[in-house]
Amino acid sequence: MVIPSRMDRHYAVLLLFSIFCAACCHASSSDFHLGTIVPESPGLEIGKEFTATCVLYESGLAQATADDIYWQFGNETVDKKYYTKINNSAVSLMVTVTKDLKQPLKCNIYTQLLSYKHPKNVHGIFFKVGYPPKKPENLSCILSQDVNKELSVMTCMWDPGAASYLLQTTYELCYMKPYGPEFCATAGERNGTIRFKSTPFYLTVTIWVRVENLLRTVNSDTLKLDVVDIIKPSPPENIRLTPEKNLPNTMMVQWKSPIRQSFGHDYFAALHYIIRYCVNGSTRWNEVPSSEIAGNANSFRLQGLMPFTDYVVQMYCKKSEDNRLWSEWSGNVTAKTPEATPSNEPNLWKVLTPSEGDALALVKLLWKEPSQSNGVILGYNVTIEKADFRQETFETVGHEYLLPKDAIRVTMTAYNSVGVSPKATLTVNKEYKQPVESVDCVPVDGKLMVKWKISKNVKRRPSRFMIEWVSISDGKGDWQQEPREARNTTLKGDIQPFKRYSVSVYPIYDSVPGTPRTIQAYLKQKAPSHGPVIKVKSTGKHEVQLEWPEIPLDHQNGFITGYTVFYKELNDDGVEKSVSLGPEIHSYELGSLKKNSKYVLCIMASTVMGSTNGSDFTFGTSLYGRGEVEAIVVSVCIGFLFLTVIIVAICINKHTVIKKRIWPQVPDPSNSTIANWTPDFPTKPDTPKEGSMTDVSVVEVDVFDKPVAEEDKASLHLKKDKYMSDEHSSGIGGSSCMSSPRQSVSDCDEGDSGQTTASTVQYSSVLVSGYKGQTPSAPPPAFARSESTQPLLESEERPDDPSGQDGCGHLFGHRRSSNLYFRRPWAVDEDSPTETVEGGSLDFCSVEDTSQSNGPVTENLLPNETMIPTRSYMAQVSGYRPQ
Repeated sequence: MVIPSRMDRHYAVLLLFSIFCAACCHASSSDFHLGTIVPESPGLEIGKEFTATCVLYESGLAQATADDIYWQFGNETVDKKYYTKINNSAVSLMVTVTKDLKQPLKCNIYTQLLSYKHPKNVHGIFFKVGYPPKKPENLSCILSQDVNKELSVMTCMWDPGAASYLLQTTYELCYMKPYGPEFCATAGERNGTIRFKSTPFYLTVTIWVRVENLLRTVNSDTLKLDVVDIIKPSPPENIRLTPEKNLPNTMMVQWKSPIRQSFGHDYFAALHYIIRYCVNGSTRWNEVPSSEIAGNANSFRLQGLMPFTDYVVQMYCKKSEDNRLWSEWSGNVTAKTPEATPSNEPNLWKVLTPSEGDALALVKLLWKEPSQSNGVILGYNVTIEKADFRQETFETVGHEYLLPKDAIRVTMTAYNSVGVSPKATLTVNKEYKQPVESVDCVPVDGKLMVKWKISKNVKRRPSRFMIEWVSISDGKGDWQQEPREARNTTLKGDIQPFKRYSVSVYPIYDSVPGTPRTIQAYLKQKAPSHGPVIKVKSTGKHEVQLEWPEIPLDHQNGFITGYTVFYKELNDDGVEKSVSLGPEIHSYELGSLKKNSKYVLCIMASTVMGSTNGSDFTFGTSLYGRGEVEAIVVSVCIGFLFLTVIIVAICINKHTVIKKRIWPQVPDPSNSTIANWTPDFPTKPDTPKEGSMTDVSVVEVDVFDKPVAEEDKASLHLKKDKYMSDEHSSGIGGSSCMSSPRQSVSDCDEGDSGQTTASTVQYSSVLVSGYKGQTPSAPPPAFARSESTQPLLESEERPDDPSGQDGCGHLFGHRRSSNLYFRRPWAVDEDSPTETVEGGSLDFCSVEDTSQSNGPVTENLLPNETMIPTRSYMAQVSGYRPQ
C-alpha cells in the first residue's frame, strides 16, 4: 500500500473544489436560460387581444414542466383561466390590452428545492400601450418668401385626426421631384416646412405626410402640384399716404412690390393689389377693386374723401387672378386730408334760464361747431335782431351767450382757415304749434336710438329736427341736429346706463322751433337697487292700510312695471299669499286677515329686467274692528246716563223715604226738654237721712208686652241700692248706672239673666227721694240717662199726635206732645186683641203714694183703657253706644 504524501493530498482537495465550482457555474448558467417569451413586442394596442407564449428550454428544465408555469403583470398573478398549455414545455397567455396593465409581464416557474417548491423567474418583457396613428387628411401647401424675399419656403398644413397621447408619434413632411429621390423633413403634429435650395418652378412635385409610432406607420394621400400655383406673396412694402394741397377730398397711396424680379424678367413682380381705407376709429372699410389698379402699378389716388379727416389705409396682393392665395394685409398707414370750407352751419339752440327777481325766464343761446367743420373752427360771427329792428353783431370763440330780453332772432356763422360756413338762424321769441306725431326710444348696440314720425296732414314740413335729452336725476343734457329727411338717429352724447333721460324732438320750421314731443327712456335697465319702504297707515280687525313712497329715481334703474305684496301669518308655514299692483299705486288696503294676529309682509318692485324685494315688515291686526270700541263706549255711556236719570228720578220721587233710610233724625241733646219734666223744688233740699231708702219707680218697656214675672218683681227691691246713688244722670245720653258713666245697661243688670236687650229696653230711670227734713215737701225726682241709641219713633216725630192721659195728673202728661222720648206701648188686652186705642201715657205717681206701698212698684193704668201696641224702635245692629 502506497501512502500519499502531503503534497498529493493538497492536490486532491484542490481538484475536488474545482469540480464543485464548475458544477455550480453550470447550474447557475442553466438558471439564467430557463426559457423565453414570444413575441417580445414593445407596443400593445389598447382594446386588442394580446397573446404571449412562455417556452422552457430543455437545457434548463431543472425538473420544471408546463404545469409549473404561471404569469404575472407586475406582482399580480394572472388567473389560470387565461392560460393555454401548448406542450409540456410551453404555455400561452391571451388577454385584452388596457391602459391599466402593470409592467413587466413575467413568466415564472416553481422549482423543487429539497421538499420545498421555490418560485423562479423564467423571462420578462416591458411594453407600452396606446393607439396606432391616424391617417392625415386635408393636406395643403403654400410657397412663401424667406427673409431674403426669395420664394423658397413651402409650408404645408393637415388634419392629424385623433391624436394618440399614450405612444410617442413622429411626423415627417416628404416630397419628391420627378425622377428624383425622396426627401423628408421632421414636422409638427399639424404643419411642416420644407426649405428648397433650388425652388422647382414649373415642375410637378409629389408631397405627402408620414406618421409613425410603436404600433405602425401611416402615410397620407399624396398631393401633386406645381409650386407656381401655390405662391403666397408677402404684403406690399413701403406704403405711403400723402395728402395733396388744394385737394381736400383726395389722397395719394404709394407702395413697392413684395417679390423681387427673377430670371431677368418681371413675371413674378406682376401682382394684383387691393386697397382698403376707413376713417380712423371706424370699423367700416371701403375697398378699391383690383381691376382699377394696374398689375405693375406702384401708386393710386383715393378720391371722395372728407376734408380734414384722418384715414387709415391697408393693402394686400396675390400672384394671379385665378390664384386663391392672397398675401396678408399690410400694417395700418394713417394720414389726414387737408382743410376745406365748413360744409354746414353751426348747431344753434336755446334753453331757458331762471332769472333772479324776474318772473320771465331768460334765454341762453348755445351752439356747437358744424358737424362738417372741415378744419379747425377759429371763431363765430353772431348777429342778434331785436324788437326795435336794431341789430347787434359780435365775434366770439365761446359756445354760449345770454340773450337780451328784446331779442327775437339770432344768426350765426363759423369760420376756419379756409372759409366761412353757411349761416344758422333761430327765432327765440315764438314757437310753432305743430309737434311731431310720435316719438320712441330703443337701445341698439349699446346706444340709444330715437325714432319719430311726422303727421301726413301737416301744412308745413320741418326743415330740420333738433333732438334734446336731459338726465332727470342731475339735469345734465345735450342736443344734436338732424336733417329734414331723418326719421331716426342715435344719440351721440355720453348716455349712462340705468339713468332715466327725458328725450325731446323739436321740429324746426325754417328758423322757428315747433312744440316738442317728449318721452322718457333708459339706455339699459336692471332690477331696482332696493325695494319699497313699507309704512302702516292704520290697522283694523281684518284689514291693514299700507303705504310706501316711490323708490328714489337713481335707485329705480328702470321703469317700475308694478309692485307685488307678499304676506303670510307670522310663525305659520302656510302658503304665502301675494297681491299684484300697478306701478302708479303707492297705498293699498290688505283685507281678509285674521283678527288679533301677527303678519309678516314685504313688497317687491319690478322692472322689465328684474325684481327686488323690500325689507320684511311685521304688523298685527286689532282685536276690535274700526268703530267697535267707540260703539261699546257710547253704549255704556248711554246706559249709564239712562241709569243715572232713573236713579235721580227715583230719588226725587222718594226723597222722604230715602232720607229716613240713609240719614235718620237723631235727637239733639241740647234741645232736649227732659229738664222741664222735673217740677220746681228748692235749691237746697234737706239732706236725707242716712240709711233711709225711698221708693224707686222704674219705667220699663217690654217689647213683646210680656207681664212681669213674680221673680222679676222681687228683684226690683234688690236693685234699689243701685239706683240710690247720689250721682244722678241728667239729660238724654247719660248713664243709667250710678257707679260709672260708661257702664252699659247690661253691666248694670248683670244679675237679671232673664231680661235681654231684644225683649226689654230701659229708656229712663226716675229716682225719687223723700224729704228727710222737718217739713215734708215734694222731693225732686232724679232721672237716669237712657242707654238706648235708637232713633225716634214715627209717633215721636209727630208732636201733634194725642198721647193718652196723665195717670197721676201732675208729672209729665202735659208735656208728652213735645217730647215723646219715653213713650212705650200699652199692653194688649187679652179679651179684645183687635181693638186698639192710641194714647195712654206713662204715669208717675207721687212720692207719698209710692212710699206707702209695701209691694213692688207698678204702673197705674186707667181701668177703662186698653193697652195698644205701638211701633217699636228699629233693631240695633251694633249694640249700645258706650257712654
